[in-house]
Amino acid sequence: MSQYNVEENRDRYIQLIRGLVKDSRDGEEALQRSVAGKFSELGCEVETLKLLPIGLSPEKEFAAEESIDLSERISVVGRHTGTGGGRSLMLFAHPDSEELRGLDEWTHDPFEAEVQDGKVYGWGVADDLLGVATMIGALDALLGSGAALKGDLYLCSTASKRNARGVTALLDKGYKADAAIYLHPAESGEGLNEIKAFASGLLNFRVTIRGRLPETSEPGHTVFAHLGTNPIGKAVQLIQALERLDEARGREVHDDSLDDAVGRSTNILVSHINCGDSMLLTRMSDECVVGASVSFPPRENLSDVKALIEDAVKGVSEGDPWLSEHPPMIEWIFGTQAVETPVDHPLYQIASGAVENVTGKVPHVNPLHTASDIRNPILFSGIPTVGFGSLSGDLVHSGGHDEWIDIEDYLKAIRVCARIIEDWCS
Repeated sequence: MSQYNVEENRDRYIQLIRGLVKDSRDGEEALQRSVAGKFSELGCEVETLKLLPIGLSPEKEFAAEESIDLSERISVVGRHTGTGGGRSLMLFAHPDSEELRGLDEWTHDPFEAEVQDGKVYGWGVADDLLGVATMIGALDALLGSGAALKGDLYLCSTASKRNARGVTALLDKGYKADAAIYLHPAESGEGLNEIKAFASGLLNFRVTIRGRLPETSEPGHTVFAHLGTNPIGKAVQLIQALERLDEARGREVHDDSLDDAVGRSTNILVSHINCGDSMLLTRMSDECVVGASVSFPPRENLSDVKALIEDAVKGVSEGDPWLSEHPPMIEWIFGTQAVETPVDHPLYQIASGAVENVTGKVPHVNPLHTASDIRNPILFSGIPTVGFGSLSGDLVHSGGHDEWIDIEDYLKAIRVCARIIEDWCS
């Protein structure tokens, strides 16, 4: 296996990711132009595409229009053609970040990529400019070592936020590979100690429950409350039914990885209730909306989990005179099937071995990344996929600010990525 001069080129690789943060100040298009230029400097055949989000078959994944950015998004693909006879590999990461907010909470300029105490700070530096920089650095390190790849390598900088599904759009466009690597840091804070090879399925939904206002022209409803039908009470019945279903599933549904990691393999989380006006406490509302999500392991099908929720809602309706005449309405917001790349798969073995070689530690699979983007190549094209990334923290999408990456771990991630490419493609 080749040795890579990453340490000797550390300043160049640090400037690489700092430059991406600074380029992102001018927006996604300007950033992607910069990425395309860097792919071209590596000798890649470069294609820039404007693509709409591509959905999966409904039994694998779906998303309501309200949760999707339906505009065309820019993807940049750099193809390094191998000498022939080797396996192909697709590296993908997303250059787009969360929408700008909370900048007044930052103590570092979000777009100056300041370096302090061994960290680079910046908006989207971890999520996921880190991944884009890692793939560029890895191919640069490989070429600098004189390594010759037999299989083709694809570097894909493609949008992901707001269900943009850029990598799926690229697969739909005809890009294919024998395996894929999602270059993204572990939100858990484990850095290179973990590999994403397992992602629980996820189902998000809302239930709207109608009520009936008391017949009165009075501005206050308290004294007339018994003459109306309060949707909040009906929502309580629904929530209790979901809790019963959750308890039953907790006893019946098991996956060793999830049970070992968190003591449970599936959950139903009621996370939102919208009803009434907090400033008008004497008025009844005519509807109540309950929002919830379900996580589930690979052994279950998305369609079956949906059916269980439908049955629970139907059960509440059938047992209540008002709801039987005015059944609640379910809105399915997002759903995706769970995925897994087994630890005995050659891709995982190569990735794990590369991490151990560089860090001296054997990584583990974190099965708690629900709906991770590793799912996209697996569900759309059946391409085995794993993910990894360097140590980072305070990610904006997790509620943090002053997002950062650890420089030493980032440089190690470049070496890990280069080793995976060489082993897989050769």
